[in-house]
Amino acid sequence: MPAPRAILWDVDGTLAETERDGHRVAFNLAFEACGVPWRWDEAHYGRLLEVTGGRERLLHDMAGRDDAPAGVDRQEALARAVHARKNTFYAGLARGGGIPLRGGVLELMQQCRDGGRPMGITTTTSRANVAALLAGPLGAHWEEWFAVIVCGEDVSRKKPDPEVYDRALAALRIAGIDALAIEDSPAGVAAAHAAGLPVIVTRSRYFADAPIEGARAVGPGLHTRDGWRPALPGPGRPGATVGLDDIDAWCGR
Repeated sequence: MPAPRAILWDVDGTLAETERDGHRVAFNLAFEACGVPWRWDEAHYGRLLEVTGGRERLLHDMAGRDDAPAGVDRQEALARAVHARKNTFYAGLARGGGIPLRGGVLELMQQCRDGGRPMGITTTTSRANVAALLAGPLGAHWEEWFAVIVCGEDVSRKKPDPEVYDRALAALRIAGIDALAIEDSPAGVAAAHAAGLPVIVTRSRYFADAPIEGARAVGPGLHTRDGWRPALPGPGRPGATVGLDDIDAWCGR
């Protein structure tokens, strides 16, 4: 395939370790604020990530708790209340610099921008969460970096459903094979593949060992040239990141 005409970024886990350092922390703050005696440690939250969507994770967790409210309506009400508070806490953490972008992300974004390569945001997290994360490193007009932004409010089905990618491709007026997705999780990879997109995977903390099939490349992150499959030239150089030329080469293999 030729070099991708657009780069589509997942957010949670891909742009930053938002699940471990953001959403999980914010959920625990929301539990405390709502008077709920639950706390999610890193291991338990990692298991909950098998369920896509924060509110959905809450409901899934409640289904296995003896001290959860009785009845679907009461559980739904608690999930909505906690999730709303969680989003507020998450925004505060992100705006305060508590959730930095992963290494190499900003460098690759800048290369795309300088080289005229359109980028998109393709996530099922909320637009408010994306804004809170990106307004710091990209500036108040962060939206101008992207040709298309598709967030949770824009879709009715979450990953691994391909709707978020289908909408982005339709807005860009290109086919899936003409773009490339950057993801970190099996669900994200499945969503991209279902929309016909090739994928590279930058493994995040919670999906470091998850089985990934069919990706153009899989590695520990854009911050390093070590540990990628297929291998990159020049491993071991301190400070050397994965660049747009590397992505083009992977797609051309």
